[in-house]
Amino acid sequence: MSSFSLSAFDLTGKKAIVTGAGRDTGLCFAMAKALHACGAQVVLFDVLDTVFATAEELGGAENGAFAVQADLSDAQSREDGFNRALELLGGELDILLNGAGLQYRCPAIDYPAERWYKIIEVNLNSMFFLSQMAARVMARQGKGKIINVASMNSFLGGKIIPAYATSKGGVMQLTKALSNEWLPLGINVNAIAPGYMKTELTVDLRKMEQAKDISRRIPAGRWGDPEDLSGAVVFLASSASDYVSGAILPVDGGALYGA
Repeated sequence: MSSFSLSAFDLTGKKAIVTGAGRDTGLCFAMAKALHACGAQVVLFDVLDTVFATAEELGGAENGAFAVQADLSDAQSREDGFNRALELLGGELDILLNGAGLQYRCPAIDYPAERWYKIIEVNLNSMFFLSQMAARVMARQGKGKIINVASMNSFLGGKIIPAYATSKGGVMQLTKALSNEWLPLGINVNAIAPGYMKTELTVDLRKMEQAKDISRRIPAGRWGDPEDLSGAVVFLASSASDYVSGAILPVDGGALYGA
């Protein structure tokens, strides 16, 4: 067995699709930026038209940063978007980062059906179908890395977020199920579970009284920044994690097991 080298984290020449990366302030863009900084070509995949400008922040197509606008809640749109992304990457795919997600806060007793269905479709259903499309490519190559974005609510039920908590619980089990089937094909499937992060999804929560209690329960003493996910995503995308699969990695400042 050869000795370990930092080159295990090198992503030069790797090709990646990152969903939900249309905003330059979000978790997914921070992870896409980290992959790109380590040498990967990346396709930013989002329903927002800002995805094109966001890709330009990484240098655009000339610098291996591409954009695809597609709606993950629409089966045809996400399939067309995936095929377009694959075309931009020359028909090869090494890394799929399923990061796109929706949130809506409402007591379960009053939760609107249309919100429930859309959140489950984007957060969970689309993750499976994109992973399925990616796995067909990766299986032909004999290798690949699929990284799903889970949540602390994959472990906890949360409050007034029934659809989100349900979808993220599903993400955890989907990650394990796909790992069981696809690791023999050379495809590692893992998930990152961000803790309490400073993003647009948590703006309302951070204004609530309970935010103070949450802050007290984070051993690191602060809410996470998007860049705090960079190391985890590079590890799971690289050959350094070749013997890691089916794992749900909390990146949460210790909050999951905090007091």
